[in-house]
Amino acid sequence: MNTNHLFPFQFQLFGSYYHYHYLFETLAFIIGVRVYYYLKKGIQDPITDENRLWIMLGAMLGALIGSRVIAVLETPSTLNQITFLTLYQSKTIVGGLLGGLFGVELIKKIIGVKIASGDLYVVPIIIALLIGRLGCFSMGIDEPTYGIPTSFFMAMDLGDGIKRHPIMLYEMLFLIALLFVFQLLKRKKMINGDRFKLFMVLYFFFRFLVEFIKPYQPLFLNLSSIHWSALFIFIYYYKFISRIATAPFTNQAQEYG
Repeated sequence: MNTNHLFPFQFQLFGSYYHYHYLFETLAFIIGVRVYYYLKKGIQDPITDENRLWIMLGAMLGALIGSRVIAVLETPSTLNQITFLTLYQSKTIVGGLLGGLFGVELIKKIIGVKIASGDLYVVPIIIALLIGRLGCFSMGIDEPTYGIPTSFFMAMDLGDGIKRHPIMLYEMLFLIALLFVFQLLKRKKMINGDRFKLFMVLYFFFRFLVEFIKPYQPLFLNLSSIHWSALFIFIYYYKFISRIATAPFTNQAQEYG
């Protein structure tokens, strides 16, 4: 087997090698936050700055918990071997988004905010994901997000000498497409909250499909924890999905916010 693999990309520091993923992860958070504050300037936010901070706190705490729970459920065969360290190191963006959603809704109920709050976060989230996924892609098979072996024309050797689906590359292309979609929707009148719901449905639909070309472990009924997370989102937003499937967006019926 050829050992001269391009992946993973690493840098050397004090005699040890480190993945660039950690740098990209930090960069994703910093740039995502900066994009959020840039987009927030010049708009009349119906939610106060104080409540926005509480909502962001709820999102971060929910994401912290959700990303770990869904990640450990991705490998049910090792559930009896979980330690605090493995729990801390395990994370997935699907669980982060799912946990963040729960965290936001819980905080909003506590502080009494009934207005949809997610639209402003859509573009920052997509940009942060794109940067973070670049870091995941640079890790090759050292990051458990690679695909199954394939002869597809985009197949790549991610570090083990086997041509595989480059799942993170697919996701980066999908996220770029999402940026174009939401740029086109920028001036379109939509019900408050619909942009975030649309992002969640589209992203989770992508993750549901792409999970089938990953070497996943079934959690229940031959579906992984990622599959079940996506199905939960589809059920959670079933009214939204039904509405957009039968009628164009409007900004009139505020009960959908």
